[in-house]
Amino acid sequence: MMQDHIDLTKLIFGRLSWDAIPLHDPILLATFIAVAIGGIAILAALTHFRLWGMLWRDWITSIDHKKIGIMYVIFALVMLLRGFADAIMMRIQQAVAFGDSAGFLPPHHYDQIFTAHGVIMIFFVAMPLVTGLMNYVVPLQIGARDVAFPFLNNFSFWMTAFGGGLVMASLFVGEFARTGWLAYPPLSGILSSPDVGVDYYIWSLQIAGVGTLLSGINLIATIIKMRAPGMTMMKMPVFTWTALCTNILIVAAFPVLTAVLGMLSLDRMFGTNFFTNDLGGNSMMYVNLIWIWGHPEVYILVLPAFGVFSEIVSTFCSKRLFGYTSMVYATVVITILSYLVWLHHFFTMGSGASVNSFFGITTMIISIPTGAKIFNWLFTMYRGRIRFELPMLWTIGFMITFVIGGMTGVLLAVPPADFVLHNSLFLIAHFHNVIIGGVLFGMFAGINYWFPKAFGYKLDDFWGKCCFWFWTIGFYFAFMPLYVLGLMGVTRRLSHFEDQSLQIWFQIAAFGAFLIALGIASFIIQLYVSFKRRHLLRDFTGDPWGGRTLEWSTSSPPAAYNFAFTPKVYDNDAWADMKSNQYSRPTDGFVPIHMPKNTGAGFIIALLSAVCGFALIWQMWVPAVLGFVVMMAAIIVHTFNYKRDYYIPVADVIRTEGERTRLLGAAHV
Repeated sequence: MMQDHIDLTKLIFGRLSWDAIPLHDPILLATFIAVAIGGIAILAALTHFRLWGMLWRDWITSIDHKKIGIMYVIFALVMLLRGFADAIMMRIQQAVAFGDSAGFLPPHHYDQIFTAHGVIMIFFVAMPLVTGLMNYVVPLQIGARDVAFPFLNNFSFWMTAFGGGLVMASLFVGEFARTGWLAYPPLSGILSSPDVGVDYYIWSLQIAGVGTLLSGINLIATIIKMRAPGMTMMKMPVFTWTALCTNILIVAAFPVLTAVLGMLSLDRMFGTNFFTNDLGGNSMMYVNLIWIWGHPEVYILVLPAFGVFSEIVSTFCSKRLFGYTSMVYATVVITILSYLVWLHHFFTMGSGASVNSFFGITTMIISIPTGAKIFNWLFTMYRGRIRFELPMLWTIGFMITFVIGGMTGVLLAVPPADFVLHNSLFLIAHFHNVIIGGVLFGMFAGINYWFPKAFGYKLDDFWGKCCFWFWTIGFYFAFMPLYVLGLMGVTRRLSHFEDQSLQIWFQIAAFGAFLIALGIASFIIQLYVSFKRRHLLRDFTGDPWGGRTLEWSTSSPPAAYNFAFTPKVYDNDAWADMKSNQYSRPTDGFVPIHMPKNTGAGFIIALLSAVCGFALIWQMWVPAVLGFVVMMAAIIVHTFNYKRDYYIPVADVIRTEGERTRLLGAAHV
C-alpha cells in the first residue's frame, strides 16, 4: 500500500520537491524576493486602475498584427533586462576573480548564467525584436489589412512568451543548463547533466520554436499572397524582401532545431543513443544539426536589420535606395549561402582539409553580398541630403561597427587562424560585434524610426542620443579588449584567472558593460519622457520622417483595418510616388470592412503548452498527460468555433476616414 502511494506521488510530482527551490543561494533568493515584490506591485496597480479587462480585451486576446508586433517588442525589452543582468554579473565576476579572489559567483552558478545569457539574448531578445518589427511593418508595407492567419499570429506570440517564461521559471524552481547556449553533448547528456537544467533548455526552446516556425509560415503566406495590386516582387520594399528571406530561413531551419532537441530529449528521458558513443550514437551529429540551424539563425536575425537600414538610409538621404535590384539579389544570395557555411563553427573537429577548405571558401564568399549592401548604403548617402536624426545615427554606428565584425569573421573563416582562435575570447568579441553592431543597432534604429507610426508621437531626441552614444562607446570598451585577450590565447567561458596581468583588460570590459547599462537605462528613460511629453512630440501628418514606403500613407497610429481602400502600387518607392502624383484619400465608395474577432484561444493553448512543458521537465507524468489532453481539446474546440468575424459599419469607416483625411491632408500634397 505504501509503495502504491509512493508511486502515485512520483507520477504526479516527478522529480519536483521543496529542495528544487534554491533557498540556499543568496543571489537567487534576493532576486526571487525582488521579482515577487515587483510582481505584486504590478498586479496591485493593474487592479487599482481596473486595467485587467482592457488588457484581456484589447491586448492579450488581440489578433491585430500591430498590437502583436508591439507585444513582441515589449516582451523582448523585458527579457533584455534579464539577459543583460546576466551579462553584467559575468563581467564583474571576470573583473575581480583573479589569483586568490574567487569572485562572488561560484562556478556552478556562473555556468548557468552564461548559458542563460546566450539563450535569452538570441531566442528571447533578438528573435522577438525581429519578429515584432516584421509583424508590425510588413502588412502595412504591402497594403494588407492583416497577416494571412491572424489567430495563428496571436498563438505564435504567446508560445514565444511562455517559452521565455519557462526560462525565467528556472531561476526559482530548479536550475538552468550549465552547457553553453547550444548544449553540446556529452555535456548535455544525462550522465554529465542529471539535473533539470538541460530539460528547461530543451522545452523552453521547443515551445518558443513552435511559435517562431508558425510565425514564419504566416509571414511568408502574407507576403506572397496579400500584396496590394501592382506590387510585384520587384516593387516590394527592401524591408519586406528581407522579411520574406528571413521567414524562408525560419521555415527551413527551425524544424531542424525541433528535431535535434527532440532527439536530445529522448536520449535524456528514455535512454536512446542518438548522441552518445554507445550503440551507434555520435555526438558530432548533434553539432552538425545544431549548426545547420544555428548559422541560418544568424542571418535570420541580421537580414531584417539590413532591411531596416535600407529604409532608413533612403528616407534620411531623401533619395531612392541605390541599387535596389542588387540589394534584392544580395539578400537572396545571402539566404542561399547561409546554408553552406555551418561547418566553419567547428573547423577543429577533424573533418579534414577538403571539407574545411570548402566551408572556409563559402564563408568568405558570403561576405561579398554583405559587402555589396554596405556599398549600396554608402552610394545612397553620396550626394544625398543627409539628416542626422536618431535612426540615421544608429545606421552610421552600425556601418562602422558591423564592418569590423565582418572583417574579424573573414579572419575566422581561414581554418588555420580558426585553429588558434576558435575557443578564445576573440570569437566572443566577433560574435557580439555582429549581433550587437548589426542586430541590436538595427532594432534600436527600427524602433526609433517606426515608433511614431505605432503611437503617433516621436521618441525624445536627447535621451535617444544618450542611448545611442552609451551603447556605441560602451560596446567598444566592452568587446575590443576581448579581441586583445583572444589574440593572447585567453579561453572563453572561464570564471577565474590566475594571470594578474590580464585583469586590466577585463576591468576595461566591465566598464564598457557599465556604459551599456547606462544605454539601456537611457532607452527606458527615453520611453518614459516621450510618453509624458507625447502632446508636444505628437505628429498628425502620419509621415514625420518623409518616408518612402507605403506604411507612411496611413495615419499614426493606423486604424484597426489599416486601409479602407486597398492601395494600388506603381513604384517601389510607393509613398514617394503617391505624393509626387498628388495622391488624395478617397472620400466615398466605402463598404463595411470584414474583420476577425479577438480570441483568447491562442493564450490558453500556449499556457497549456507551457504547463505540459513544465511537467515534462520535472517528469510529472500525470500533469503532463492531462495538460496535453486538455491542450488538444482546446485546439479542437477552437477549430470548430466559426463565430469569429464581424463587420465595421460603413458609417464608422466614413467617420474614421474623414478624420484621417483632415489630419493627413497636408501630407498628401
